Amino acid sequence: MSLLVLGLSHHSAPIEVLERVAADDAAAVAFERRALAGEHVGEAMVLSTCNRTEVYADAATFHGGLTDLTTALTDVTSVPLTQLQPYLYVHYEERGVAHTFTVAAGLDSMAIGEAQILGQLRRALRRAQEQGHVGPQLNGLVQRALRVGKRVHAETAIDTVSHSLVDAALDRAETVVGPLGARTVLVVGAGGMGALAATAAVRRGVGRLLITNRGAERAATLATRLGAEWLTWTALGEALAAADVVLSSTGASGLVIGKAAVEAAAGQRGGTPQLFVDLAVPRDIAPEVATVPSVTLAGLGDLATDLSATGEAPEVREVADLVTAEVAEFVAAQLVSAVAPTVSALRARANEVVDAELTRLARRTPGLAATDRAEVEQAVRRVVDKLLHAPTVRVKELAERGDGGDYARALSELFDLDPRDVSLVSAPVPVPFGTEGSR
Repeated sequence: MSLLVLGLSHHSAPIEVLERVAADDAAAVAFERRALAGEHVGEAMVLSTCNRTEVYADAATFHGGLTDLTTALTDVTSVPLTQLQPYLYVHYEERGVAHTFTVAAGLDSMAIGEAQILGQLRRALRRAQEQGHVGPQLNGLVQRALRVGKRVHAETAIDTVSHSLVDAALDRAETVVGPLGARTVLVVGAGGMGALAATAAVRRGVGRLLITNRGAERAATLATRLGAEWLTWTALGEALAAADVVLSSTGASGLVIGKAAVEAAAGQRGGTPQLFVDLAVPRDIAPEVATVPSVTLAGLGDLATDLSATGEAPEVREVADLVTAEVAEFVAAQLVSAVAPTVSALRARANEVVDAELTRLARRTPGLAATDRAEVEQAVRRVVDKLLHAPTVRVKELAERGDGGDYARALSELFDLDPRDVSLVSAPVPVPFGTEGSR
């Protein structure tokens, strides 16, 4: 495969730009479909989280694939390429594999080592599978990346230092409003991030937990599970006034909490300190909220600063070493598989020659005993196997070093292998879409 990754993340772009390219499921499907409409992309999968929007593609050519992907990105987001170009990054082939595994391991996340990315990656793969946008190449890559992510959490101590965005928000809350055991926390939104926020708040022992959501049923279900209180969406203003800490992540396309509502809530609170944390992309809370007296506003960028020291932990180095080893193994296997069609075609040609000669021998020696005929056939095939053993082993060794391509082409020329035969045996075996990625 020729893996091509195009994207932008919290490392390369400000939150304002990430908001403009954030893709929900419908936009991700449209992005993938538009990329596949080009002539250079055979498979495509979009991963969009609060930290990143990326597309992974199997591209026939680098420049052609890059053109198809950037065109798809600008068409779907309606953001001109000139405005995105300063923030875009591109990874190709081996670097693309390394980036994919690094993302799955949580090393590229705003919260180093967080495990939530595994679920997000799994859902992105499942969606692309259901749309028929990925095939054996990307499926194999992402399945392996998911296994790497699982290894990271099972075999290293990264979970002892990984600190989620929600935990960072709650840490910040204690510095603003004091111990959470005597405080009220409001979670706005009951989706994935909202559920994580509410669960983390319960784990931290908050005095009172309120949950509100546009869909009352989801808010009620989450509140019941956590032993919290839920309020209807129309009671948001009342909830803002009651809360010492507001954690918002609704997935809405526009602002949910404006300055006027916060000013009204602050007035009812009589100047008691209050923290608003915006966990959403696009943002939920108007930036002007930060100007309201007694109110502190924190966003994803602020939380990233709080979490930045984690990347220096020795446990992170352990994960990086594991990822490096996994990348090397995967790339070596890919290189070997690239020359496998030539090896298979060579052995198929040898078997054709042996079969033809044995048929010729049978016609010329009709009286040869069956046992003797079997001995002759075994001897001939053993000779051919020994002759092919050295070039077969050698081409695989060279492939593992990245030098197998020229040697494979030389074998094709020397043994006059039909390119159609090589192409036939190189057709990938379909990978069942019901394993790792569809759980």
